Amino acid sequence: MSARSFISRGVAHIDVPHQGAPVSVGFVLLPQFTMLAFTSAVEPLRVANQLAGKTLFEWAVWSSEGEQVTASNGMRVGVDGGLPPEAPSGYVLICAGTEPEMTTTRRMSDWIRVQWRRGRTVGSLCTGAYTLAKAGILKDRQFTLHWENIPGFVETYPELEPLRRVFCIDNRVITCAGGIASAELVVKLISEHYGPALAQAVMDMCLLTHMRRESDDQMTSLASRLGTRNEHVVKAVAWLEGRLSEDFLLEECADHVGVTPRQIQRLFRRYLGVTPVQYLNGLRLSHGRLLLSETNMTVMEVAVACGYVSSSHFARSFRQKYGVSPNKYSHFPAGRAANCRYSPGLHPPQGAEGGGKNLLNPVIT
Repeated sequence: MSARSFISRGVAHIDVPHQGAPVSVGFVLLPQFTMLAFTSAVEPLRVANQLAGKTLFEWAVWSSEGEQVTASNGMRVGVDGGLPPEAPSGYVLICAGTEPEMTTTRRMSDWIRVQWRRGRTVGSLCTGAYTLAKAGILKDRQFTLHWENIPGFVETYPELEPLRRVFCIDNRVITCAGGIASAELVVKLISEHYGPALAQAVMDMCLLTHMRRESDDQMTSLASRLGTRNEHVVKAVAWLEGRLSEDFLLEECADHVGVTPRQIQRLFRRYLGVTPVQYLNGLRLSHGRLLLSETNMTVMEVAVACGYVSSSHFARSFRQKYGVSPNKYSHFPAGRAANCRYSPGLHPPQGAEGGGKNLLNPVIT
């Protein structure tokens, strides 16, 4: 740790009868890390020290080679140095953000695995779970990352099952979704180390009026996101979101909801302003955009994962919606993204080219 002071001045005070060594927290910044996730984790530590008037926590910030790191918002952040051979006893947190598959390196995953084997509690903020996964630390553990990145993560690591929780604590592995959830995770750690009174005081100083539980979902309810509490619409949308790669039969959706096909059509137009198939296509294209951003899947692989018959159908719909072709949108090498052949084990959805009267074409826009 550096020799800088970890205690800032403030008016509020809470007595914390602790005389032991401070808890060490090491932050590792990856390129394109999310500033909100990082600062939301650091500030509660600073506030805890300020309220107690003593160093309860100390922290250091590292990068791979000790270089400045550019956050996803373009700001460059200085660090205390490169990765130490052995981190101080305590916590080591990987802070990542956008393009996690491209910023996750073998060197970083090897290093964090060494720290874990040496008894450190390791963890991640936002998409730092990619590094933990590459290190082989997440197998058979409960963990999370930002909801936006979960679909791409699952495509990259199909053997792992992330949870859409605010944060997860599983023995010596702690993960959180990023954003304000970083503060909630740290407040939880403050409570465990120094008690709920200090944790509540930190929340008050940070203007955190509500502490979500570890098991809480990252997002607001589906009804809130849709802007309607109509139970049939909410149930139908949830059904669609779980079947993006499958054929869409209006009758099956209606049966699941418990209404007639004509009613489900009418409900979608009334509450969402689109037909069920139009809403599904929007979901599929949004999912495809995410996979192109976060994985190195080919355009064909993305098309199949999103329920399209061919890459050309997917490309036309994608270009119409986003104004750019999938090949140009992908952050990965063009040669990889442009490969439109079926990969081993991938096949068009069964019956996708059928013209039965009950089948709604998944590529209609």
